[in-house]
Amino acid sequence: MARIAGVDLPPNKQARIALQYIYGIGAPRALTILAKAGIDPIAKMNTLDEDQLNKIRSVIEQEGGIEGDLRKEISLNIKRLMEIQSFRGIRHRRNLPVRGQRTHTNARTRKGPRKGTVAGKKKVTK
Repeated sequence: MARIAGVDLPPNKQARIALQYIYGIGAPRALTILAKAGIDPIAKMNTLDEDQLNKIRSVIEQEGGIEGDLRKEISLNIKRLMEIQSFRGIRHRRNLPVRGQRTHTNARTRKGPRKGTVAGKKKVTK
C-alpha cells in the first residue's frame, strides 16, 4: 500500500483517483502532478514501483499546500477574518452561511436543527 503525505492510498485505484484521497489534491491537480512525475494517470497504484512513488512525493513537496499545512492555513485565514470583524468573519462566528445564501428558509446544514417554539404554560383556573 502506497503512503504519501501521511495518507494510505488505495492500491486498486488508478493513480489519478488515488491521489485525490490526499486533502488539497483534486482531479486537475492530480493530473498535473502525475504529468510532472512522468507517470501514466491510468496506471493502478499497486503497479507503481518505489522509484515512481518517490517522484510523486517529490513533486507534491515542491508544490506544497496539502494535508496539515493546508488545513492550518485555512483555519488561520478564518480566524483572521473573525479578528478583523469583517462580514465574512462575523458570519463564521455566528455559524451562518458565509457566501450570501438566504437564511429565511434553507441553510439548515449550517444553522443546525430547528429550534421548536416553546409553548407558554397554561394558567390554571379555579
